[in-house]
Amino acid sequence: MAKNPLEKEVSWGMRVSKDLQKVSSATPGGDPSTRTSRGPAMSVIADEGSPATSEKHQVDTSNDAEVSRGPHTVIYGGEDRLPPPPQLTAGEERRLWRKIDMRFMPTMTMLYLVSFLDRSNIGNAKLEGLVTQLNLTGNKYNIALTLYFVAFNVFPIPANLLIKRLRPSRWLSSITIIWGLITTLMGLVKTYPQLVGVRVCLGVAEAGLGCGVFYTLSLWYPRFMLQTRIAMFWAGATFAGAFSGLVAYGISFMSGTGGLLGWSWIFVSLFTIIVGIFAFFVLPDLPDTAQFLTLEERAFVVHRKKYDNSSVGEQEHFEWRHVKEALLDWQVWALCTINATVTTPIYGIAFFLPTIINGFGFNTTISQLLTVPVYLVAVIMVMVWGVWSDHVQMRAPFVFAGLSLSAIGYGVNISNASIGAKYFGTFLVAIGGYASFPAINAWVPNNTSGHYKRAVALGVLVTFGNFGGIISGNVYRLQDEPRYRLGHALELLFIGIGLVLTPLVALTYWRINRNREVLMREANEKGVKYSPDELRRLGDRAPDFRYTL
Repeated sequence: MAKNPLEKEVSWGMRVSKDLQKVSSATPGGDPSTRTSRGPAMSVIADEGSPATSEKHQVDTSNDAEVSRGPHTVIYGGEDRLPPPPQLTAGEERRLWRKIDMRFMPTMTMLYLVSFLDRSNIGNAKLEGLVTQLNLTGNKYNIALTLYFVAFNVFPIPANLLIKRLRPSRWLSSITIIWGLITTLMGLVKTYPQLVGVRVCLGVAEAGLGCGVFYTLSLWYPRFMLQTRIAMFWAGATFAGAFSGLVAYGISFMSGTGGLLGWSWIFVSLFTIIVGIFAFFVLPDLPDTAQFLTLEERAFVVHRKKYDNSSVGEQEHFEWRHVKEALLDWQVWALCTINATVTTPIYGIAFFLPTIINGFGFNTTISQLLTVPVYLVAVIMVMVWGVWSDHVQMRAPFVFAGLSLSAIGYGVNISNASIGAKYFGTFLVAIGGYASFPAINAWVPNNTSGHYKRAVALGVLVTFGNFGGIISGNVYRLQDEPRYRLGHALELLFIGIGLVLTPLVALTYWRINRNREVLMREANEKGVKYSPDELRRLGDRAPDFRYTL
C-alpha cells in the first residue's frame, strides 16, 4: 500500500536520524566545521557561525563576517560581496522595508493591473458589440477565452526557470511591452480566426508575469511579510475589475471614432506599453545587487532571508533535481488544486460579471457601472486579509473563509432570490475569491525551500490557477442567460472541493511539524548533528523547517 505524505515524512526522518547517528558514532567528535553546537534549542543543527535570527532580528555581526569567508560555508545570496549585516532597531527595519516597498510595489501592482485589464476587458467588449460585429455565434466567444489559457498554461514553468538568469527587470518589462502591443492589435481584428490568433499570442506573452512576480517577491521578503505584498500586487488585479468598468463606460462614447466601434477602443493598450518601459528602469533585480539600497541594507535583507525559515539558508543554484522534487512533492499538487478552486470563481466573476448584472435587467451602461462597487469593496478586503494573515502567520483560515464567502455568493445567484440579493451575492463572490487568492499564493513559497524548486512550484501553481479560466470560460454559455445555472453550479462544485482540501492540507502540515519537533528532540538526545550542506539539500524536508499552516 502506498504511504501517505505524513508516513513518508516520518520514515524519512527516522532513516536520516539513524544514518547520521552511525556517522557520528564512527567519527568521534566529528568535523569541527560541521559539529559545533547551536545551543540547546537548536543543537541538532550544525553551526555556520551565525545564529538564526531572533524575534528582533539581532545578529552577531562579527561571527557572520567570519563565516562569509570561511572555507566550509556555502555563500548565500551574494553575501560574500557584502559587509556584515547591521543591527537594526524595529523602527529602522520598518523604514528599510518601506523603502523596498516603495520601489517594488507600485510598479509591480501597475504591471498586474494592466495585465488583468488586458486579459479580462474582453468581457466589457462583449457588451459593446464584439459578439455582434465578429458574429461570435454558439460557443465561439468561449473558445476564444479558452485558447488564451491553453497558450498561457504552457509557459509559466519555463518562464520562472529563466527569470533569475535573465533578470526580473528585463524579463517582466519586456513581456509587458509585448502583450501591450498584442492587446492593441486585438482591437483591429475583423474576423473570429483573427480574434483567436491574437488571444493565443496574448496568453503566451502574459504567461511569465504572475508567477515571475510571486517568485521575485519571495526572493526579497520573509515568509510572514509576503502575503501583504502579494495582496498589494493582487489589489491591482482587483482594482482592474473596477477600472475596466469605468474605462468601458467612458470608451463606449468613442464608438464610431476612427471608423471603429466602442469595443475596439477598449483594447487599445498604449498605457500598458508605457508601464512596461517604466518598469525596465525602475524594477530592481535581487537584493545583493539592488543599487537603491546601501551595502549595509543589502546585507541585512540577504541575512534576513537566509535565516527566515532555515538555520543555514537555501540552495540557489539550478539542478534538474529541483524540477523533479517540485513535480513529485505532494504539497505542490495539493496547494495547486486548492488554487484552482479559488481562481475558478474569480475568473467567473472577471469574465461574466457585466453580463450577469446585465441579466438582472439593466442596460449596458448601468451594468458596466454596477461592476465598479463590487471590485472596490474586494480591493479593501484583499489588503485587510493580507495584513491580517501575515500578522497571525497563517494561510489556511483565510483560504477557507474566502471559499466559504464565494460559496454563499454563488448560492444566492443560483437561487430565485431578488435582484438586490443577487447583486449582494456578487460582492461575496468577489470578496471571497479575490481576498483568498494572495493567501494561497503566499502559502506555496512559504512552504517550498530552494530558489528553483520554488520557481517550479509557483509555475505549477499559476498553471493550475489558469485552469480556472478555462473552466469559467466554458461554463457560462449564451444559451444559459440570464440565470447561468450550469456555470454557478460548477463554480459551487469546485468551491466545495477547496473547502474539503484546505483543512486536510493544514492538518497534514500540523502533524508533520509536530513529528519534526519529536525527531529534533530525539536527535538532540543522541547527539546527532546535520551539516549545513545536508540541511540545504533537504530544503523544506529539513528537520528545522516548519510548514506554515
